[in-house]
Amino acid sequence: MKESNMNNCSNSFNPESKIPAILKVTEWIVISTGLPLTLVAIFAVYSLVRKDHVAPVYIINLLISDLLQLCCMAVFLTTQSDAARFIYFFGLISSIGSMVCVSLERYLAITQPLWYRFRRNIKTSVVVCVVVWAIPWIYALPLYFKANFPVIVTICGVFLLLPLPLFIFFLVGTIKALSAARSVPADEKRRIVAILVVLLFIYMLLFLPSIIWFLAGKHRCNQSFYNVAFTLLIFSPLADLVMYILIRKSVMDKFLASLCCCKMSNNPQTSSMSNDSMSASCNQVV
Repeated sequence: MKESNMNNCSNSFNPESKIPAILKVTEWIVISTGLPLTLVAIFAVYSLVRKDHVAPVYIINLLISDLLQLCCMAVFLTTQSDAARFIYFFGLISSIGSMVCVSLERYLAITQPLWYRFRRNIKTSVVVCVVVWAIPWIYALPLYFKANFPVIVTICGVFLLLPLPLFIFFLVGTIKALSAARSVPADEKRRIVAILVVLLFIYMLLFLPSIIWFLAGKHRCNQSFYNVAFTLLIFSPLADLVMYILIRKSVMDKFLASLCCCKMSNNPQTSSMSNDSMSASCNQVV
């Protein structure tokens, strides 16, 4: 009986198999909306890439993983292909790694401006991106070859939970550093903090429920819990497009200013070399 229940849980490990028809319609809406917008965002962010301009590399990497997810969602909805499901989860895990890279890069640019200014380069960021795309194989290959289901999903849940303290640490550390920075313009401060807040919000709202499902043990058989957790993942590619909006200097500055509850210092007096380097890093990163 226990073996039968475990098989049922294993068979339900499919974000598309047992969700209501209305949610399938939602997926097609996300796909039809997300595909063209993601392609436009990739092209637009790529235009920002220049020599030693590191931040867009990670954001492009994130958008590529989103594009991969959207394509695999469309293929799976039409063909029910196991390979498409496998590649979908591969891209999903890669997107979380890319989110961590974006958050880490912002943190280093603010808290370690001198080190970041002289150590950053395109080659290093490309190597980091290769590692981000290599790590998901640790989980995806055992899943593809149908290894022990409870063990695999538990390992995956623990692995995907690791970025949570990192996101919190990067956000808190960046806010503390920005509060003491006098040379960084207030609009840049708001944009940097907004990016880190959005990354943490996306992770907790869209990814954390499915991570809890991974770690839920026998409660994985709860179909309602499963449907809610994995349906939220459908919207992650659209949520990542917010990153593109936040890195552009546009009307979003006014919007962020209206939402900003804490007034950050923007003293125009001459600052130290560290603060000058921080300002230069921010201008090149954003």
